[in-house]
Amino acid sequence: MTAAQDPVGPVITGQTWDEFCDTLKRAGQQVLRPEAAASELDRAEGWRYLTRLLRIGLEMHLEFADPDFPGFFLPSHETGKIGADNPDNQYLFARINGRNEYVIRGERGTVPYFTIGTQKGGYETNGRMEQTGFIDAKDMQVDADGRFEIILSAEQRPGNWLRIEPDSNSVVVRQTFNDRARERPVQARIARLGAGAHPQPLSAERIQQGLRNAAAFTEGTARVFANWAAGYLPHVNQLPPANQEVCQRAGGDPNIFYYHSAWELAEDEALVFHLPRIPDCRFWNLQINNWWMESLDYRYHPIHVNKHSARHDPDGGVTIVLSERDPGLPNWLHTAGHRRGTMCLRWVGASEHIHPETRVVRVADLKG
Repeated sequence: MTAAQDPVGPVITGQTWDEFCDTLKRAGQQVLRPEAAASELDRAEGWRYLTRLLRIGLEMHLEFADPDFPGFFLPSHETGKIGADNPDNQYLFARINGRNEYVIRGERGTVPYFTIGTQKGGYETNGRMEQTGFIDAKDMQVDADGRFEIILSAEQRPGNWLRIEPDSNSVVVRQTFNDRARERPVQARIARLGAGAHPQPLSAERIQQGLRNAAAFTEGTARVFANWAAGYLPHVNQLPPANQEVCQRAGGDPNIFYYHSAWELAEDEALVFHLPRIPDCRFWNLQINNWWMESLDYRYHPIHVNKHSARHDPDGGVTIVLSERDPGLPNWLHTAGHRRGTMCLRWVGASEHIHPETRVVRVADLKG
């Protein structure tokens, strides 16, 4: 390492911190893009969005960044959201080094859909999180008490095995609930095989790299999904299939077929979705997001329906209504004060992909 590359000096003088702050300042340009929603609410949520991304980035690249002593944390939840986060999901994330080997141990719980994938890349580097290995709970060996063990390695192992490559740098656990109040989530722990007793003290190199990566993650993630939202403008209030390859490159689940788009409604308007029929599938849901592709606050507002919660039409289809005012109909989704936003439909393990029909109507014309 040359003197110019030595991180000790910049950490001691504060240059590392200044660079960190400069990157965060530049990230604000993603909120100020001319096509972005710019009401008081949308702009306020945009700035909050960056703080949420930074919080996730610091967990990912500083607090849980040591691949020799990994641990799972929540990269997306009620107050930290990325890329149309699924309100029916609980996500777990851990940092790894693809040249190591790891073991995940846990308890299966009762959640109906559960997968684990390894990935390489990141929104802080090339804007991609590409899959390097994948295991589905339906193919997993679980003992009579619901316990499981999975080995992560480059070479295949007997039993539950999850593939990693030399460039693999993360593990993502997805579990999807039909009904959070009744279902028991997966419990999972990860450890490096052959790790020492404890990690080394924090060094200048690690704090410098962690701050750089966290700031780059904030800017890069904001850019990736600002680009996605801008790409939906040609089909506002429609919900066509997304580019599945793009979804997978961004870390999507290979069992899922995605639809993404944008919506825009006046206060007295409603967007009506109609699914003519529901195919045989492991799960489906439709959710409403703000412009920044954060699911709206599902703690307090009805902003999604899923396979369990949706009320069916007499003919077996499903009709969903998005509006600010409650029309008194089943499957109502609340705009929660927003006039613009994005939206997502998922079919998980479906026998076919039924495209939704959409139309904009006046709320007063809907019959409750």
